[in-house]
Amino acid sequence: MFKTILYEARNILKKDPAAKSLFEVLTCYPGLHAVLFYRLAHRLYLRKRYTLARIISQIARSLTGIEIHPGAKIGKGLFIDHGMGVVIGETAEIGDNVTIYHGVTLGGVGNEKGKRHPTIGDNVMIGAGAKILGPIKVGNGARIGANSVVLKDVPDRATVVGIPAKVVTSKKNKVLYIYSDVVI
Repeated sequence: MFKTILYEARNILKKDPAAKSLFEVLTCYPGLHAVLFYRLAHRLYLRKRYTLARIISQIARSLTGIEIHPGAKIGKGLFIDHGMGVVIGETAEIGDNVTIYHGVTLGGVGNEKGKRHPTIGDNVMIGAGAKILGPIKVGNGARIGANSVVLKDVPDRATVVGIPAKVVTSKKNKVLYIYSDVVI
């Protein structure tokens, strides 16, 4: 567990230009604290200790303002920057080295059973206030603009913005600009 803590803290120190020291990250970053609480709760969840896992996640939510369901699957290197109001649902899956800003929701769109939250690839950046809803996939290296509402799959390395979110750049096809369904 100590190696995990150090890996997560060093990742934040590398990604956040405001971070001045490892000690500062370990003591002052609620995103790190939320992820560490999640890791403990997730272990309990996998052992079918659901209520205890939820209690730990609710304590973390009270302390950090970040709600991560213990059933979510999160890779290494998740950086939740200014995390107040982040919500990550039970069937959400997050790859490695993802950055999430405040007010982001990885949520469902109804009360259906089974997979109902998004799957986020590796090296994704999700801007402040973005809502990614439903059992959709966000590809590796994608960028989600602030306050976007994403309801459909996002290709690898694409940037999406808007309500509903639309692709504005795609590294695959050089640069593609879409504004109000008009390709420029």
